[in-house]
Amino acid sequence: MRFRGRAKNRQPAAAPVPAPEPTGPVPVLVIDALGRKCPIPIIMLAERIREVPVGEVVAVLADDPAARTDVPAWCRMKSQDFVREETLEQGGWGFHIRRTY
Repeated sequence: MRFRGRAKNRQPAAAPVPAPEPTGPVPVLVIDALGRKCPIPIIMLAERIREVPVGEVVAVLADDPAARTDVPAWCRMKSQDFVREETLEQGGWGFHIRRTY
């Protein structure tokens, strides 16, 4: 049995949409705190932020949900700039912080 007109109505498959490129400055230092519970990501950030020149960005990778509130709060308390949060493909988040002093 043939179905008439079915092939004519087919539309070509849409090309996959590429993932958006990350915006903002590239971090000079990436701190991998994946698998660590709070407050360890904050402690790691506090210990290593001095390795980054003033005005540059450090990224903290963390998968503990508490880090989503703790990292921005730490930035406010320490007068550092919280630049952005991005979701990681493997799970967790990347937090970008600009050193201000």
